[in-house]
Amino acid sequence: MPTSVLRLGDQGPGVTEVRERLAQLGFLPAETEVGVDVFDASVESALRVFQQSRGLTVDGIAGPQSLRRLEEARWTIGDRVLTYAPSHLLHGEDIAQLQQRLLELGFALDRVDGVFGRNTDKAVREFQLNVGLEVDGIAGPEVFQALARLARTVSGGNQEHLRELAGVESVQRWQTLDSAVVFVDPSSSTRTFANSELSEAEVCRDIANRIEGRLLTTGAQVIIAKSLTDSTSDERERAQIANGLKVDLVISLRCDEANTDGPHGVATYYFGHEYSRSATGLRLAELIQEEITRASELLDCRSHPKTWDLLRLTRMPAVRIELGYLSSAVDRSILADEGARDSIAQAITSAVARLLAPRIG
Repeated sequence: MPTSVLRLGDQGPGVTEVRERLAQLGFLPAETEVGVDVFDASVESALRVFQQSRGLTVDGIAGPQSLRRLEEARWTIGDRVLTYAPSHLLHGEDIAQLQQRLLELGFALDRVDGVFGRNTDKAVREFQLNVGLEVDGIAGPEVFQALARLARTVSGGNQEHLRELAGVESVQRWQTLDSAVVFVDPSSSTRTFANSELSEAEVCRDIANRIEGRLLTTGAQVIIAKSLTDSTSDERERAQIANGLKVDLVISLRCDEANTDGPHGVATYYFGHEYSRSATGLRLAELIQEEITRASELLDCRSHPKTWDLLRLTRMPAVRIELGYLSSAVDRSILADEGARDSIAQAITSAVARLLAPRIG
């Protein structure tokens, strides 16, 4: 797939590839002319539908995440042999299908994320052991045939979600704030709020520093991503850093933007899609929304599931808070106030404390 950002009006081989992939996936009509290299309105519309179906930002722009997900979508279970390669993890929708089938059969996995990681390898090996296959962790024809034979005709409850709920209970019961490690990832974007010189980076960095100060007084360890850019293509890098540091929570701070000044308010996002979600991430997102809207005048735009790379690839609960709209005069006036930013930082800290509060009994 192309590596540059493609949008309405662009031309070239990269556009041709995007068109062909969208047609193969059924998002463009089957009779779409082959070889056309124009990013026209039909491509933009089809891409928006694809983005919506995969839990991505719906902007009609073929950026790094959308291009990667188009590449991952080419694979269907059985198309290739799958195995765990720590130095180069396999990604693809065939892996998500494999994970979903293993979960339906009761094998333990933390989430359906389309990444063949350590937990997927373990689940494949347990499946092979249970059905009498060679235990090598390789998902090939024999594994796929065995899965097809054992496919359930009636689906029960979401076992993966029940395990996630148990994970919430475990975090709340055994993990405490004074032993937690929190990775805070503030935006470094130089985008500014409408009719002002106040930048997204200034707002997010200030709130991150205030969160750090409050969490440190509780005994928690805080790691702030200081040297990473705001480029979407760097989300994988930030996820790898968080995974390598084995932190307990990831909190990303960003601002949204719209084409008009009407949209405003705060929203929080967690990993989730039709077949899987992070229950702990959902709980933290809901707590953050509750605390921020109670402590500030920001409109409650609620919590929502997304599959952005930072949420999907982290191995711990992660949330992304969009603190307001750069295009909104209402949000600008709120976030420009130092006292309001202090209240927001306190609200986020309170949400983390509530998530990790010790339980009695």
